[in-house]
Amino acid sequence: MEKMIIYQKPGCSICKEVCQILKDSGIEPDSVDYYATPVPKAKLRELAGKMGMPISGLIRDKEQVYRDLRLGEKALTDDQLLDLIAIYPDLLQRPIIERGERAVLARPARKIKAFLASLAPEQAAANTPDLLPPAGES
Repeated sequence: MEKMIIYQKPGCSICKEVCQILKDSGIEPDSVDYYATPVPKAKLRELAGKMGMPISGLIRDKEQVYRDLRLGEKALTDDQLLDLIAIYPDLLQRPIIERGERAVLARPARKIKAFLASLAPEQAAANTPDLLPPAGES
């Protein structure tokens, strides 16, 4: 089973809430503090794709830096947006949870519950072979 990864800002209240939900669910994800370890542009592209959102969906438009840079008034390319995220990590939406080929922006935090529920069939399928009786037994 693939490891779950959370891309977060440790001081963020929603990130803390999502971490607690994961812990309560028995999941200890790998944690990436993207302030200390910036997420490469290629990985951000990959995460956006896994979430089914455009690169612009990764941008937090309520942040002061967004207003200071007047980003709402500019038509920026995906590469320009990714460059800005690298320079100003406050612009990156959070928390992002990734597992295998799937990812979710867990904002609001309750979205993580739906994400976990959607993984349940995969987890059950991965865990059930040991629970099934041998062939021919009932």
